[in-house]
Amino acid sequence: MSQPYFAYFDNNATTRVAPEVVAAMLPFLTEDWGNPSSAYSFGNHLARPLDQARSQVAALINADPREIIFTSCGTESINSALHSALLSNPGKQHIVTTAVEHSATLKFCAHLERMGFTITRLPVSPTGTLDLAALEQAITPNTAIVSVMLANNETGVIFPIPAIATICQSCGVLLHTDAVQAAGKLPLDVKVFGADFLSLSAHKINAPKGIGALYVRRQLKYFPHVIGGGQERGRRGGTENVAGIIAFGKAAQMARERLEALSSRLRVWRDKLEQSILQGIPGTSRNGDPVERLPNTTNVAFEGLEAEGLLMLLDQAGICASSGSACTTGSLEPSHVLTAMGLSAKAARSSLRFSLGAYTTESEVDHLISILPGIVERLRASSPPSDD
Repeated sequence: MSQPYFAYFDNNATTRVAPEVVAAMLPFLTEDWGNPSSAYSFGNHLARPLDQARSQVAALINADPREIIFTSCGTESINSALHSALLSNPGKQHIVTTAVEHSATLKFCAHLERMGFTITRLPVSPTGTLDLAALEQAITPNTAIVSVMLANNETGVIFPIPAIATICQSCGVLLHTDAVQAAGKLPLDVKVFGADFLSLSAHKINAPKGIGALYVRRQLKYFPHVIGGGQERGRRGGTENVAGIIAFGKAAQMARERLEALSSRLRVWRDKLEQSILQGIPGTSRNGDPVERLPNTTNVAFEGLEAEGLLMLLDQAGICASSGSACTTGSLEPSHVLTAMGLSAKAARSSLRFSLGAYTTESEVDHLISILPGIVERLRASSPPSDD
């Protein structure tokens, strides 16, 4: 019996774990399963492979290994950066961010707002870009930190972090950037970026879920968000996820080695898919800047359709895609990213994101191109006429 067709176009949500990564972590699940904090050699000899993984993750972003703190995920990394910035500046109670950040940033900021902090959420242009003059004007003497993502998870739009860092430095304000979606797709260099904090998540670069990292610039005073047994040199409590850390290190090494070739390939296939949709399917439009974006991501609005219905038919055809962030799937609200860009709620609900990855093939792209017009036509034919 043949296997059902399956093609995955939701790599911004999560990625397949690379076989090489599985092989690297497996011994630490079956043989070297000790606790690194143990006094005996069966556990404490794990310090060496953990240090190697830390160096591999640091190399991905051109950081010093001592600047890397392993966390449970990107969300924890983001929360920890904002938490530390506020505690290190107890007299400052203002955060500047954007209206299109991931929910890990926006919901933590909303939590802080309920506690009495002030949050400025900067708007974006219709193409999803940020007005740097507006950002500079938003910073006040009461601002503790600016948090701006490097690349948007829904549209792929890239933000000019080096320019933002220059503004923050001139104002004496800390800068955090959420680089979760950019890892493995763009060159990352903390020395070029100039950010004080940078967040990463392993499952976006073909490693397992449940492991992340936070870069903290050296000499910066850091206040832990997770208090416990003093692991991570006292900066993050909790027994180390040894297998996950090893996996992250291997995935970071692979991402760094294949970055240029993979990005070039995905950009060609992304453009092929996007142009086929825009030119071959009436009533479609791209959401987001056409140039300053990730090489693997396209977000398209299908006029007159509900994205959920389109996703259902694609799923029946063995195609995985999404209507936005996996962290908000199931929400009845339209994408906050797309509405912040000026799309109506109806247009936002008609939009799909296709995100390619390391295991995407050109034949899968060609298959999607061949079946998508028919699925759209079928859905439009069965949709009731609009009241608008």
